[in-house]
Parts: sequence; C-alpha cells; structure tokens
Amino acid sequence: MTDLLYFPDNEYEEGFEATVSANGTAGGTDFVVLDRTLFYKEGGGQPADHGLLSWDSGRADVIDVRKDHGDIKHFLDGEAPGEGVTVTGRIDWERRYNHMRMHTAQHLVSWVVLQEYDAVTAGNQIHEDESRIDFNPVSFDDEDIAFVEERVNECIQEDLDVSKTMMARDEVKKRVQDGRTNLDLIPDSVDPLRVVIIGDDDLCPCGGTHVSSLGELGEFSVLTTENKGADTERVRFTLHDDH
Repeated sequence: MTDLLYFPDNEYEEGFEATVSANGTAGGTDFVVLDRTLFYKEGGGQPADHGLLSWDSGRADVIDVRKDHGDIKHFLDGEAPGEGVTVTGRIDWERRYNHMRMHTAQHLVSWVVLQEYDAVTAGNQIHEDESRIDFNPVSFDDEDIAFVEERVNECIQEDLDVSKTMMARDEVKKRVQDGRTNLDLIPDSVDPLRVVIIGDDDLCPCGGTHVSSLGELGEFSVLTTENKGADTERVRFTLHDDH
C-alpha cells in the first residue's frame, strides 16, 4: 500500500524520497510502485500528475499514474529502477497547480449551481486550460450563465478558505448536502473519508488536489454551454491567470 503524501492537505509539496517496492511493464511501458508518493493518480475527473523520478544510476519522466488493485503505478518514459532502490521524485508543479485551481473551481461551481438551481453534478473533467461540468436536471439561458459567473466570482473575491481533512463516514452523511455527492459510489470500506470544505457551507468527499483559498483561482468565466439531452447541460469554463 502506497502512502499518499499529499493527503489530506499537503498538495503544495513538490519533492520527496521513496523506495521502489515493485516494478513491471504494462502495455509496453515500464512502471514502478513506491512505498510513498506525492504523485496524484488519475481519478475523479482529474488527470494524473506528471514529473520526474531520479536515482543514483538513472532518471525517467513520470508520464502517467494509475491505481491498480491498491497499487499506485508510476508509468515511466524509460527503464524502471529495481526493487529496493531509493528514488527522488519531483512533480511537474505547473501542471499540478493548474489542476488544483481547476478542481477547486469545479467544486465551487457545482455548489453554486446546486444552491441556485437545485441541479446536481452528473460528471466532470478537469484539464489545465479549461474544464467541464455536466449538470442535471437544468436548462441554462444566457441570464443564468451570467448569474453563475457573477456568483462564483463573488465567492472568489471573498477569498474563502478551502480546508481538507479526514472525516468519519457517518459524520459526512450528516453534514453533506443532499445532491452534493453520491456516497453510494464510494465503497463502504472507505472510512474515514477525505473531505474538501469551502468556507462554512460546502462539504464534499473528494480525493483530488485543491488550493487552500478561493483567492488563488483568479477570475472565472464560462466558455460554452451545450445541451446534452435528458435535461443535462454541459458547462465549459476557464480561469484567467491573475491569481
């Protein structure tokens, strides 16, 4: 089992040391499993971190990170070091930070839309330059989108704190707002849950990486909206880099 060094609230660390606990090849690409890592694995709509692993006799770029039956596999552009080797890891900080900002923005937009339109988040995908959220049931017009932009940017201007902590599953059930998340999709064996809390109001279970305050997001704007059928609207958004 790999120790996730960014949990629950250590997303700003960029480098670490670890020991290779296993290695192998999948799909023609070498990978290593480490005893500890700062690299975020793909999941929850957020892409994996990229970066670099180096050791006494070599180095290789980390090009993907995935969870496989409990193991966190770091896929490499190059040959994997052997078991027991000590490696130094360094994440691509610009990529990580862009994903942090986007993921926190997604939480904020999902919360605003739930409050104002009683629409749940049916799916999302985070990218560095733009991201998307699918909402249901809802049908936005131009006035609605302008309102969402205004409300989200008001929250950003307030620079609300974003905290991350571990919380007992029963406590999460008591505190999370109806429609904010589907706890049934998280296995019962996951307890406690890592939660992300924005200000005093929004609480949501999430394993992704996030900023520590909304002021880091910069200015939020909607790029496009698209009707996906069955009362589902897709909203694509970006963050202007003035944080």
